[in-house]
Amino acid sequence: MLYGELCQHLDKFIVFCRVSIQSFDTHLENLRPHAIYSDTCLQYFISGEERLLVTLRFLATGNSFALLHFKSLLVKSTIAKLIVETCEHIWGTLRTTVMPTPTWQQWLEIAYGFQKAAQFPNCIGALNRKHVHVNKPPNSGSLNYTCNQFFAVLLAVVDSSYCFVIVDIRAYGSALMNSNNSLFRMCWQLLSNQLDLPEPCQLPQSLGPPAPYVFVADEGFGLNQNVLKPFAYCGLDTRRCIFN
Repeated sequence: MLYGELCQHLDKFIVFCRVSIQSFDTHLENLRPHAIYSDTCLQYFISGEERLLVTLRFLATGNSFALLHFKSLLVKSTIAKLIVETCEHIWGTLRTTVMPTPTWQQWLEIAYGFQKAAQFPNCIGALNRKHVHVNKPPNSGSLNYTCNQFFAVLLAVVDSSYCFVIVDIRAYGSALMNSNNSLFRMCWQLLSNQLDLPEPCQLPQSLGPPAPYVFVADEGFGLNQNVLKPFAYCGLDTRRCIFN
């Protein structure tokens, strides 16, 4: 009933779900093959529209299952199960389309974006970790406990338009307590055989040797052939300060 009413008001639909009706319908078509259930003598099946609406509302607001229970009239345990199932289906169907492993042509496009926006040549992404507050996973102890005193972890590469290019959400949050470098090694071991990076080339207006394409990161990361970081902020001279 709510879906039918929201479809009559495009602006309110976007506010409620944080996606347009067109995007919703696209997700719904991808979800339908995984959400075909039959009524039984014990219960009615939950439609794909209802599953997706509840899931998007949860992702858009972070509302508790108890609050969603009063809005959707679904049992909390049912809400918890269908949100997990729907998220898995969305990730499984859209991962290769929304966040595929970049090709060398796409890396060059990202580098052009940084060159145009920041006059920074041969840059193929900004690398950093982000604290995302999550509930403690069951039976995980302190593995995901971070220096911000909550449970979280996200390592990501973004382009010059602040869009995610690569994400790593499988490392332990406690790795951030030690150093970004240890977390970066996990990501690099995971992706090094898949990254189709362009070959080194000369910098603009330079006669020097070819320079590799690099990710820029903060000083918490270790130097690497494809990772460039600033000088340590203690004892900076003018030249190093300008570089930073």
